[in-house]
Amino acid sequence: MLWEPHDPLGALGGRFGFSDERSAADWVATTLHEHWGVRVRACERIVISDHNALAWVDTSSGRLLAKWSVVPWLFRRLAEIARLTQWLDDQGLPVSVPLPALDGRLQVEVDNASMSLQREIEGELLDTDDPVQVRAAGAVLARLQEALAVYSDADQVAASTGPLTPLRARITGWLDSDAASHVPVEASAALRRLLTDVPSGELPIELGHHDYRSANVLCAGTEVAAVIDFEEARFDHRVVELARSAVLLGTRFHDWGPVSREVHAEFLAGYQSVRRLTPVEADWWDVLVRWQTLASFDRVNDALI
Repeated sequence: MLWEPHDPLGALGGRFGFSDERSAADWVATTLHEHWGVRVRACERIVISDHNALAWVDTSSGRLLAKWSVVPWLFRRLAEIARLTQWLDDQGLPVSVPLPALDGRLQVEVDNASMSLQREIEGELLDTDDPVQVRAAGAVLARLQEALAVYSDADQVAASTGPLTPLRARITGWLDSDAASHVPVEASAALRRLLTDVPSGELPIELGHHDYRSANVLCAGTEVAAVIDFEEARFDHRVVELARSAVLLGTRFHDWGPVSREVHAEFLAGYQSVRRLTPVEADWWDVLVRWQTLASFDRVNDALI
């Protein structure tokens, strides 16, 4: 299990219909051979995340990663995400590009599942104790946002749900909700005061990754090797994604915790080495970092907020 405290064999049967890990491995091998022409020598491990699964396989074509979902309403969107990822690769962005099946499809629907196949990326999860990697991650997020801003089929990846609630009202609404019940009165009041000082101004709404953190950023040395998992892609303001990413940058699969202000600063510096914040975005930065910190963690050091 990637992050859930459940029995993996129970999840394998209950969610995916396999009697055991052997039957799952055999299905993966058969599917890859029939649809990608790949012969599997060994299925090394299978990891489950909700109703998605990933299998690391050693094949005649090298080490590959098969990823599939059994949530039917996601299938069309997964196909669009695969198309987007291929396009980002064509733009020179570091992503894990899907390998086309024998019929050219990037996402194959088979046996009530939707599967993609990718090469294993050599790298380690982003280390927020390494300022060089943190800066590199900030720069790549800026490049990624610039590319997503001009992607012609953005509305196919994340369908618009209508106009976004204005940012000030969004934060105020959160402060007034049960979701903010854990926030100390002093911290809540401080955030409200900051909101009153933020000037109005245009914040464009664009497609973003919106799950940009250590678990989804692979690094090789000082470089970002790949940004993975675009399943949370949606429309919002660039600076909202930037602030949320800075706050959650150190999170992986368990034991989430905030990073320091120094990490926030390094990440922002890397981002601005590619794209400077607009004056309006810069005015929102501290507010959004504070909001995302309070919203993401039940307990934080006073020094962080």
